[in-house]
Amino acid sequence: MIDNYSDEYLKQILAEVKSIAVVGASLNSHRDSFKVIKRLIDYGYRVIPVNPNEVGNDIFGLCFHADLKSIDGPIDMVDVFRSSDAIMGIAQEAIEIGAKVLWTQLDIINEEAAILAEKAGLKVVMNRCPKMELAKPFLAPGVWSIRTGKKGLKD
Repeated sequence: MIDNYSDEYLKQILAEVKSIAVVGASLNSHRDSFKVIKRLIDYGYRVIPVNPNEVGNDIFGLCFHADLKSIDGPIDMVDVFRSSDAIMGIAQEAIEIGAKVLWTQLDIINEEAAILAEKAGLKVVMNRCPKMELAKPFLAPGVWSIRTGKKGLKD
């Protein structure tokens, strides 16, 4: 099922989650993680940046965390900007903290981690970008309305 997700499956995830930890977040405005964090904030998600090299810094007023276990409060989704070989450890940590979704960015696939996460009850999305999914015209209005009670991004 890796990389073969229905639009309804993705829409349901993006509509239901409230908090998203972004593992591999970067302060570099040219990096995809920076842009994705901004878009997720725009959509009203509680975003928690995770990068042990950035602890002590903040992005959009949000403090970086060293790892998932150092985050206070529930995390619904873990969005990963790390290499495929790092995904297994992140999946294990996501399970330990009680996350509901493991999501990896474009070109990041680890089938063993996906199986582990799914067996633990997490929904899994790999090789997709939530920013791009939220931009789909048939997906975005519904998610935006559910999340904010507004009709569009400009409301």
